[in-house]
Amino acid sequence: MFAVVRTGGKQYRVAAGDKIVVEKLAGEASATIALDDVLLAGEGTELKDTKGLTVSAEIIAQAKGEKVIVFKKRRRHNYRRKNGHRQQHTILRILSIGAEKKAAPKKAAKKADEAPAAEVGAA
Repeated sequence: MFAVVRTGGKQYRVAAGDKIVVEKLAGEASATIALDDVLLAGEGTELKDTKGLTVSAEIIAQAKGEKVIVFKKRRRHNYRRKNGHRQQHTILRILSIGAEKKAAPKKAAKKADEAPAAEVGAA
């Protein structure tokens, strides 16, 4: 089964066992996170409903990308600026693609003893 998820403004096609590098996500290494923004899911050539579908992933590491040099220059104006930047990344291992597990809402139990006791005393 595969899914297309959106995180960090980008879209990734993932399947169970895949490793992907995404924009930095909060969490420590070996923590499990859920990617809720599933755009498309399917198995083979069949597409599946994505309502309530989540992708479970494990954080392998928090890392930095390669250094990008930003160099600005204006000819004949003695203007040169050099900057570097390393983007923060999170490396994820996709554990499973499945339905979201939600706890059933708790309902307050009505006490049967209180309501009839008031009516019996009045009669």
